Amino acid sequence: MRNVGGFIVGQGSLERLPAFVDARRELVGGGAKVVYLIDSYFANQPAIVARLSARTSDVVRYVDATHEPTTDGIDAITNELRGLLTGLPATIVGFGGGTTMDTAKAVANLLTNTGGAADYQGWDLVKVAAVHKIAVPTISGTGSEATRTCVMTNAKTGLKLGMNSDYTIFDQMVLDPDLTASVPRDQYFYTGMDAYIHCIEALAGSYRNAVGDAYSRETVNLCRQVFLADDMMSAEAREQLMVASYLGGCAIATSYVGLVHPFSAGLSVVLGLHHCIANCIALNALSEFYPAEHAEFQTMMTKQKVSLPVGVCANLSDEQYQRLVAATVVHAKPLTNALGPNFRDVLTDERVTEIFRRM
Repeated sequence: MRNVGGFIVGQGSLERLPAFVDARRELVGGGAKVVYLIDSYFANQPAIVARLSARTSDVVRYVDATHEPTTDGIDAITNELRGLLTGLPATIVGFGGGTTMDTAKAVANLLTNTGGAADYQGWDLVKVAAVHKIAVPTISGTGSEATRTCVMTNAKTGLKLGMNSDYTIFDQMVLDPDLTASVPRDQYFYTGMDAYIHCIEALAGSYRNAVGDAYSRETVNLCRQVFLADDMMSAEAREQLMVASYLGGCAIATSYVGLVHPFSAGLSVVLGLHHCIANCIALNALSEFYPAEHAEFQTMMTKQKVSLPVGVCANLSDEQYQRLVAATVVHAKPLTNALGPNFRDVLTDERVTEIFRRM
């Protein structure tokens, strides 16, 4: 398994980013441009953006994280950058949450490969090494900073799938828990639970190995320490969750998710729910498949005084339920990991629809 080339962890780590960027710039030629893809959340926080120390000649673009990445959206950003650059950038800095980091990874791949994003949805389809890239996560849980994929939705096919490739992995990352201090409490919980869910799915699946299991067990352990603590957003807890996010990404890079993520993908594709809250809603409806983990999830929500939206699948049409089923069962690899190759014997259209009706 290929891993992130190098990283720094701890409060104040962001101060090291300019040195990493300068070292990369000098390696390829001192005048090379750097692309900064920054979560639009920071568009009105100039003091934080200034700490990135971008040059006036660099390209700074804000990524709208209102919606998760789409293949068309990734193509648009890539083509925009091609018009602003002469040659390849020295590096791409992805500064933000999972949407921004996935965007940075996808764009880095497309700048060195022909075709569009949809051409690379799948496993090991990227053939040419990507542009160098650095991750700076500003929220913890998705594991995008560690994984070999960048997830996108193809509106034409309804498929939510990533560019799964060793070339997709970040070359460096900066894990500064100070950056997560201002995350809204509920969002912090929903996103952090993505790391927990990655790993309980991996540990319950059939595609397992000793390294992945070790990453998964430690991720779950750290998530328990964070979400069963009195203050899940203390400085110590935020650093623990940042490490859990990274380790959870490493875990899932060696294995597969299970039932939660396909149901979550259905909610995202058909109803437009963001990935992490969709994961929580899906886990909440899958108690018969993950009874112990579902009970622990309920305890964590109670402890942190976090609630979930209810009735998200109420009053849907038959056509919408059919689309939810299709957008779920298309994810054969994770469903096979969870239930075996005959997963459709368990997840009949009626059973899947009944599970969605609980959400």
